[in-house]
Amino acid sequence: MRLYTQWRNSAGERVRIALHLKAIDYEYVAIPSLPPGEYRRLNPQGLMPALQVGDRIFAQATAILEYLEETHPRPALLPADPVLRAEVRSFAQLITSDLHPLNNNRVRKYLAGSLGADPEAIQRWYHHWLKTGLDALEATLGRRAQPWPFCFGDRPGWADLHLVPQLANARRFDFDLDGYPALLGIDARCRALEAFHRARPEAQPDFPGT
Repeated sequence: MRLYTQWRNSAGERVRIALHLKAIDYEYVAIPSLPPGEYRRLNPQGLMPALQVGDRIFAQATAILEYLEETHPRPALLPADPVLRAEVRSFAQLITSDLHPLNNNRVRKYLAGSLGADPEAIQRWYHHWLKTGLDALEATLGRRAQPWPFCFGDRPGWADLHLVPQLANARRFDFDLDGYPALLGIDARCRALEAFHRARPEAQPDFPGT
């Protein structure tokens, strides 16, 4: 199993966390180390990450996570209860669909290049949408059936591996997280675990200075 990604790619971090939680061996391939055009040849979408299994390659972190959950079901990242599973997916999808795309380099470059937005305007724009999403996530945790130590259970899973990289993105763009005690508590508990520690950007072989 070969994971094509890059140290800063937060979607790739989600997959790395899942791989470590499930104790699945994989080869890390830093996309910048490939010859020019090679990654686009392997993955026509050109987005990160992509997973190679045998001679097959597929992209999009959610599809990769679903593959891992289906082929390596233990330990499960999704709860068995269908309603709780839907709540977990809803929490994660708010991040993947509404929050994560807005901090992508290609989006911010378009705002700066094609629309002429200056860095301060881009930051305000991103902080607006980040607050909208994080407010909803914090409120969602307040509505849970019980106050689990992790997002939706006594151990980290699908929702948690989406949350931690997104909060790291928020810090990267200087967003004040003081108003999100539930999110921050779960984030701290996750980051203390080996699976999350090994998946963090600074632990990757292509991290600058390593």
